[in-house]
Amino acid sequence: MPRPRKCRKVCCLPINREFSPERYGNDKDDAVILTVDEYEAIRLIDYRGFSQEECSTYMKVARTTVQQIYNDARKKLSSVIVEGRRLKIEGGDYSLCDGREDTCRCGGCKKHRCENKQ
Repeated sequence: MPRPRKCRKVCCLPINREFSPERYGNDKDDAVILTVDEYEAIRLIDYRGFSQEECSTYMKVARTTVQQIYNDARKKLSSVIVEGRRLKIEGGDYSLCDGREDTCRCGGCKKHRCENKQ
């Protein structure tokens, strides 16, 4: 029996959860599903500049797990861009940040967004 998957800490849900190319057909089944934890890995590593080690500490999983999540997300995003497919962000094994941590540096939850603006 496989080991149960550990929930990954996610700062906040994405504001936009669906993207589609300008010239997109009407085939709704053709969408690429990016999980919320994959979105968070892309956000932290590519957008916020975290290392994989920092990302793993923040998401409370092993660095190798973050590396796998990140690689899966990049493969899905490349498919969206190259093949012109629709992207949906949904699902995954995650728990939302409660904003109680003083040093998470996430920059996305309401508490830390307010602190970063000052």
